Amino acid sequence: MADSQEKLLFPGCMIGNRIPFIEASARKVFDKLGVKVLDAPFGCCPDPVGFQSTDKESWLALGARNLCIAEEQGKSIVSLCNGCTQTLTAVNQKLKHDAHKKSKVNSMLNSVGKEFKGTIDVYHFVRLLKEEVGINKIKETVTNPLKGLKIACHTGCHYSRPSEIMQYDDPFEPKVLRELVAATGAEVIDYEEEALCCGVGAGNAEEDVGLLVLKRKMDSIVKSGADYIAVICPSCFQQMDGNQRNLQKKFEQEYDIPILYLTEILALAMGYTYDDLNLRRHRVKPKALQNKE
Repeated sequence: MADSQEKLLFPGCMIGNRIPFIEASARKVFDKLGVKVLDAPFGCCPDPVGFQSTDKESWLALGARNLCIAEEQGKSIVSLCNGCTQTLTAVNQKLKHDAHKKSKVNSMLNSVGKEFKGTIDVYHFVRLLKEEVGINKIKETVTNPLKGLKIACHTGCHYSRPSEIMQYDDPFEPKVLRELVAATGAEVIDYEEEALCCGVGAGNAEEDVGLLVLKRKMDSIVKSGADYIAVICPSCFQQMDGNQRNLQKKFEQEYDIPILYLTEILALAMGYTYDDLNLRRHRVKPKALQNKE
């Protein structure tokens, strides 16, 4: 199997092009934890929902090309995105267990000098932090405990579902994100709609429906008394960070809860500052963290 000591970083299209400060925070955290990640010439994952519903064979081939790049280096992939993780995991699993599909995809890959062999693994960064780093080591790197911060967790739909593909964490009551946030000293807040989607998928088809789903989610979080929301998916981050103003306009109700990527939360606990992490780039700015050093 692939080298477990080094991983190839798969930031995904959205993080790299729209919210690069998330990638920067992840690299800071990996560096503090001694996790060595390398870059590779990956392409789009591609998207786990829309693309494959239109042309599944091309979806498999494009995903397999990314896997081939990792196979050629003998290193597994660590992804910063729920959707990218699901696509690459699903393609990897499908081609490892379906000889017919593998043959068809390899005939397509042959035109670009690639061949899928099925020799590497795909990790969501949350899984990597839990399984290969461990909660105890993360706690050892905390120099600025986040005592007093009340954080609601949102894992997103693609992180552990469908469970037969992702095979990690509880698909209905995921626990690992909560454990990692708690390791920083922050208080993890329970809320009724923790398993609910952020609404971004529905919003891509019907904006008003997506906003209604988001409103239900946000109302539940407001009721819980949480000060921040922890996320691990760039689509969820953009939906929840970017649409609070739209919720306020549509429903005449104020929402002002900063969204923090897990890597930003960990980096803050490791001693990085508001400015180090470019937190001013958030739409809902976590201004209270400016002086938490």
